Amino acid sequence: MQPIDITDIQRRLDALVGQELYIHMEMTMGAYSAHHDTTKHPAANFISNAKIRFTHGSISGVGPYRVGLKLEKGWVYTEGLTHYDGGEEERLIMAGHDSSGKLVVSLLLGREPF
Repeated sequence: MQPIDITDIQRRLDALVGQELYIHMEMTMGAYSAHHDTTKHPAANFISNAKIRFTHGSISGVGPYRVGLKLEKGWVYTEGLTHYDGGEEERLIMAGHDSSGKLVVSLLLGREPF
């Protein structure tokens, strides 16, 4: 994975507008490690292989970044993204890592299930 290039991410989002896609999104704030460190609040979100179609997608921020996807009736929003897989052309794979390199958030979009 490489640091996010907002121009490349926006280009990829624009290319996916209006298509039926699979989404994988997860966030963890210590849920996997709370039993080792009681100062961490064990919170997490996870959705995998749900189908979505968005009418507008955008990336913003100065790093970490946020991506918003406007659906017909609502929004999907992910904040804290720092890296993406620039070599992956069939899927858009983005992740947010903390200062120690641990995964905190992910957002993946693709035409095939993950």
